[in-house]
Amino acid sequence: MQPRVRILTTGGTIASTGGDDASEGKTPSKAGDDLLETIPEIDEFATIEVEDVCQVSGFQLTLEHAADLLEAVDCAADDGVDGVVVTHGTDTMAESAFLAELARDLPLPVVFTGAQRSFDQPGTDGPTNLTLAVRTAAHERFRDDGGSYLAFNDTVHAARWVVKGHTSRLETFQSPETGPIAELTTNGLRFLREPGRYAPRIEGAAVGAGVRVEIVTNAAGVDGRQVESGLEAGVDGFVLAGTGLGNATAELGGALESALDSGVPVVLTSRCHAGTTAGVYGGGGGAQTLLEAGAIGGGDLPAWKARLLLVCALSAGRGLEGVREAFDAIDSVA
Repeated sequence: MQPRVRILTTGGTIASTGGDDASEGKTPSKAGDDLLETIPEIDEFATIEVEDVCQVSGFQLTLEHAADLLEAVDCAADDGVDGVVVTHGTDTMAESAFLAELARDLPLPVVFTGAQRSFDQPGTDGPTNLTLAVRTAAHERFRDDGGSYLAFNDTVHAARWVVKGHTSRLETFQSPETGPIAELTTNGLRFLREPGRYAPRIEGAAVGAGVRVEIVTNAAGVDGRQVESGLEAGVDGFVLAGTGLGNATAELGGALESALDSGVPVVLTSRCHAGTTAGVYGGGGGAQTLLEAGAIGGGDLPAWKARLLLVCALSAGRGLEGVREAFDAIDSVA
C-alpha cells in the first residue's frame, strides 16, 4: 500500500502568477490542485491529499497563519497520514519549518517546499521541488523518524540548521557547517546524515498567543532607541543580531542591560551566517558584558530562529531560567 501524504498549501512563489497589470507584481493565486496538475506522475510516490490552509506570500505570513498551519498538521497526524508536505513562500520557509519542530511533537515527517520561480515563469522549479518533498515525506526512513525538514533543489535539510542564503538562485537553501540530511540522485534519495528531530519541543508553546519579541540589529553607531521604545511598548523579549560573536555598541548594550534589569530576556545571536556566539569581549556592549548582566547565549541560531524559540518559551509560561534552559537544549553542532 502506498503511503498517504497530505499537502498543505499556504501560497508563496510556487503558487504565484502575474496579474493583468504587470506593474502589480506577482501574488499567490493557485490552489493545491493547480500545483498537482503540473506533476501528474506524483501518484507514483504516494496517495495524495490536498488542503489549502491560506494563500499569502512568505513575507506576509504571520504567527496567526503559522498557528493555523500547525493545527492543520495536527489534524493530518490525527487522520493517520504518513507524511505532510507544506508549500510555502521561501522568504520565511526556514522559520516556519523550525517553528513546527519547536511547537509540535511531529511523529511523522513534515516537509516544507516552495519555489524561487513563480508558477507562470518559464523553467519554474515548483514541480521538481514539490515532487522531492512528496518523495521525502513518503520515504520510510523519514516516516520512521519524523521531524521537520525543508526539501529544495534536490536537497533535504533539517529545519534546525537550514537558512535561505540567496535572494533568487535556485540553490538558495543551505545548512551552514552541517550540510543537508539527504540529496536526490538518479538512484533516489541518498542519505548524508541521520534524519530526525534536532530541536527539542517546547511543551505548552502557544503560537500566535500575542507574545512580542523584537529583533535588534547591531551596526556601526547604532544606539539604544529601538530597545527603549520596545520597553515602553511592553515588549516581552529581545533578540540581538550582534556583530561577530554577539556584540553590540555601548549605547545598544546599555539599553539591553536596562531590559535585563527590568526582567525582560535578551538573547545574543550573530549577524554572521556561520559560527556560534561567545563571551569574549568586555566593555560596553561586549558579549561577555551582556552575558554577565544575564543575557542568554543563542549559540549558532540565526536571530529569526532565536526569536521563534524565545516566543515559544515565553508563550509556554517559562520564566527567565526556563528560557535559558530552552536555549541550552539547542545544540550548536550536528
